[in-house]
Amino acid sequence: MDVMGDKATLFETGRFVQPSGEEATPVESRDETADAVETGEAVEEMRLRLAAEAGDAEAMSVLGAMLLRRGDLDGAEPHLRTATAEGDRAAANNLGVLLHQRGYPDEAAGWWRVAAVAGSAAAAHALGRHRRECGDEPAAEYWLRQSAEQGHALGAYALADLLEHRGDPGAEQWMRAAAERGHREAAYRLARALDHKEHEEHKEYQERKENTQGAERKEARSPLTDGGADGRGQDNGVTVRAEAEQWYRQAAARGHRRAALHLGTILEKRGELKEAGRWYLTSAKDGEARAACALGFLLRDAGDTESAAIWWLRAAQDGDGNAANALGALHAERGQTQTAERWYRAAMDAGDDNGAYNLALLCAEQGRTAQAEQWYRRAAYAGHREAANALAILLLQGGDTAGAEPWFSKAAEAGSVDAAFNLGILFAGRGEESVALRWYERAAAAGHTEAALQVGIARLRDGDEQEAERHLRCAAGGGSAEAAYRLAAVLDARRPPQPAHELGEIVHEKTECEEWYERAATQGHRRAQVRVGMLAAARGDVVEAARWYRTAAEAGSRNGAFNLGLLLAREGSEPEAAVWWTRAADAGHGRAALRLALVYARRGELAEGQRWADRAVSLGPGEVAERAARLRDALREELSA
Repeated sequence: MDVMGDKATLFETGRFVQPSGEEATPVESRDETADAVETGEAVEEMRLRLAAEAGDAEAMSVLGAMLLRRGDLDGAEPHLRTATAEGDRAAANNLGVLLHQRGYPDEAAGWWRVAAVAGSAAAAHALGRHRRECGDEPAAEYWLRQSAEQGHALGAYALADLLEHRGDPGAEQWMRAAAERGHREAAYRLARALDHKEHEEHKEYQERKENTQGAERKEARSPLTDGGADGRGQDNGVTVRAEAEQWYRQAAARGHRRAALHLGTILEKRGELKEAGRWYLTSAKDGEARAACALGFLLRDAGDTESAAIWWLRAAQDGDGNAANALGALHAERGQTQTAERWYRAAMDAGDDNGAYNLALLCAEQGRTAQAEQWYRRAAYAGHREAANALAILLLQGGDTAGAEPWFSKAAEAGSVDAAFNLGILFAGRGEESVALRWYERAAAAGHTEAALQVGIARLRDGDEQEAERHLRCAAGGGSAEAAYRLAAVLDARRPPQPAHELGEIVHEKTECEEWYERAATQGHRRAQVRVGMLAAARGDVVEAARWYRTAAEAGSRNGAFNLGLLLAREGSEPEAAVWWTRAADAGHGRAALRLALVYARRGELAEGQRWADRAVSLGPGEVAERAARLRDALREELSA
């Protein structure tokens, strides 16, 4: 066979077999062939057979391709061999495909080489893949590049895959070329690469930003310069994300189920739940378990738990551990603990460590402590940080401090903020304040509210008021009533002393410290409620002061009860004031006891007055005890007279 057919003519003949899938052994074909088969394959086959019998090489090639596509290898081979002998390039490629399917790869490679040398892009692709499978990467790259440069999508993708495996930066160019030519796997992988690139750029941008913020500047920088640089970084990230989404969308539209899953995830994060659900559904119907699981969560959030359970069941049966966990949680909420346990075990069998953790939580809720410890341990040994933290708490509750500490440490080192805070509590309980502070600071840096409060308290104790204020602001902003109260106290201490005033006389407007007191007070902090009442009284707002004093008193604050009594007495309601002073005195408030002693003395109830005076002496403080002792002695003398 000295001469192969003309390339342009052969491409117009339709003598190329369509591959069954993108990564199947490539077989040359044309869309026109598929159209002919669909519109009248039987008639076309008869026509081709007659032409082939008359010695038409082109008809032999097309007939051989038709039979090869049908799976009739015995019928196809003689036609393809005869057409190949006549110099038909497409027949040579398809003969290679046939021989490869029969298990003769070396002979197939020989015919692919013949077709590739004659200009067949499909044959060059097939030969390139064969050489790669044989470990001959230089030859593989040569033939795949020949195929790719002729515009063959499969050749471009295979070349990109080879280059990517070697870490060659030229891989992206060919992956993009394959994607642009409609290769769905190439579109998906290009999108994934862009995702990774955007993630790395964002990470680098954040690190650069943190370094810039943390560095000391000797010169002022132009806001335009800073903003421009940051803006370019952000704009570039948006552009990369948009391009990645475009390729996910193209691959998903061509039936790529993982691309549909990722596209659904992008849309869900953006809040476009309806379209996200459509792509999850498409992917799930194609057998993607993760999409079925995600669809379940989307339906659950929409309130349709029954439909969610159907998709979770489908995903769990396909081995998705997350879906099995979701089913377990659903049944646990319904009180179906045995079914929940079964699904948690299924999640474990699927390799999901959350299954063991959730099973431990279930056992702990039921009081099955030994079993809970067993499952916490299993999840913790597998690297589940929250399980390690929960195991440490369980051991600590059982009195095993030595056993708890290493698990707290393991969880904290793995990134558990709660574990870092718990280590702080553990070391503080031992009196190791400096070690405790380090763990509190670590947890506070990660946004733990109570840890920030503890750091603030420690800094106040050390006299570092500036750092204390910073941490207290973080904790107060995170919702800590105690932090809001302590922050208000710090700010309050800085205020200049207020001049003397009478009730009803407005002295000053609300300050920041009062606003923080009020925030703590509205969260139920009793000392803050008393302090807000005092500040309201200082402003002359008697009604507001009484409201806060009463709120604190009813919550058990003896200072609130005492101050409410003072306010009522000044307003002429001494009998009601005595009721609140009695409550405060019974709770151990010395001044309230002294006030009651004076009230009963004025009423002439000397014995009752003496009893409360004795109570005030025992409660103190010193100044109150002295005054109460003098009153008690006077009442005793009066009674003995």
